[in-house]
Amino acid sequence: MKSKPSIPKGTRDFLPKEVQSRQYIFDTLREVFELYDFVPIETPAIENLSTLTGKYGEEGDRLLFKILNNGDFWARASDEAKKSNDSTSILPQISKRGLRYDLTVPFARYTVMHRNDLSFPFKRYQMQPVWRADRPQKGRYQEFYQCDVDIIGSEALLYEAELVAIFDDAFSRLRVPVVIKINNRKILQGIAEVCGAGDQFIPFTVAIDKLDKIGESGVRELLLSLNLTVEQIDDVFKLINIVELDELFGYLDLSNIGKTGIEEIRQVQNFLSEHKFNNKIVFDWSLARGLSYYTGCIFEVECPNVKIGSIGGGGRYDDLTGIFGLDNISGVGVSFGLARIFDVMRELDLFPNDIQLQTKIILIAFDDESHKQAYKLLLQLRQEGIPSAIYPNPAKLKKQMKYANDRGFPFVGLIGKNEMENNLVTVKNMSTGEQESMNLNELIAKLR
Repeated sequence: MKSKPSIPKGTRDFLPKEVQSRQYIFDTLREVFELYDFVPIETPAIENLSTLTGKYGEEGDRLLFKILNNGDFWARASDEAKKSNDSTSILPQISKRGLRYDLTVPFARYTVMHRNDLSFPFKRYQMQPVWRADRPQKGRYQEFYQCDVDIIGSEALLYEAELVAIFDDAFSRLRVPVVIKINNRKILQGIAEVCGAGDQFIPFTVAIDKLDKIGESGVRELLLSLNLTVEQIDDVFKLINIVELDELFGYLDLSNIGKTGIEEIRQVQNFLSEHKFNNKIVFDWSLARGLSYYTGCIFEVECPNVKIGSIGGGGRYDDLTGIFGLDNISGVGVSFGLARIFDVMRELDLFPNDIQLQTKIILIAFDDESHKQAYKLLLQLRQEGIPSAIYPNPAKLKKQMKYANDRGFPFVGLIGKNEMENNLVTVKNMSTGEQESMNLNELIAKLR
């Protein structure tokens, strides 16, 4: 007995209607990105592991999909590495490439390699799949698309405000109600310093980033493992729960970097005050973003109506290109999680009803002669740029109509002996059931 086919966990097949729904999201985002003066690029799905490792923190490195070297990779590994029984020591000898984890690090590599061909500040958008060896669950997949916009080559905080506006504009067009959260990693670093965790900032942010997943009690345990006292941890939660920026400034008076973060947030607030937003903007000092390359303002987007986690996020990275040999090039960007956005829109029934209606009409014939006539009509419609279809043979009318109904064609063109004699086609509106006969020019005008 043959086993049933399957796909890897964390991946999905998509039916035609689902692909068309996803394409609606792509098209909407592309329209917004280009409105804000971003240009498209693409990078390979495969990157050198030297490009990817060390950029996402220890947890991110574990989630990288590694690709085994070509040929007999095991034979080329040293005997010492084979005997070590240690995956970290043998990995460099058997794998030199991996699937990209996100689009930001490859973009930094791209910028360095093509810097002589780019004009800075460079504004790019990119919509391609990424892969993460994460445990599959609702809203979390091992293969999914990211839709990114980034500006590199400028420290101007105006761009932070522009990215918030892009989030608001895009989700408004998609009719997805969201909350856009903003923080600054410098503020978090200031909180870490005044609370005694300044020398453990990365594990500190990793712990804070888990607040919405494991709750306050879980984060407290993680902070205790960093050797913070109960009193220091109490101070952490006191500070991240402060609402007013001026009050937080008073507590961070002894942290220069914390005060710098507050000043940057104030500048962003000034730019944001010029906008009229459709969605809620929140300044949340507990927002951390787990990736280690963020250095300034950070963003996260949630849909409060669906429990699925963030559907967008990003932030400022001051020197990500430096690791590839191009120092002091600051960038900032955000990413839209297409997979989760698709799930949210499907759950809330937000897709327009007509996005699947690409093919306008299917032609149905009653016999062989009328089928030939229908085929000629099909070619004429396509020459006019009207997406059209024909049933492949003059089968029983009931069978052909069932196919037309199952596919969701808005119109059916019926051609029989009478239509051939009068050079007409009988057109049935599948929504109303109404029928009318018309010539080619009338049909073209109707379908347009």
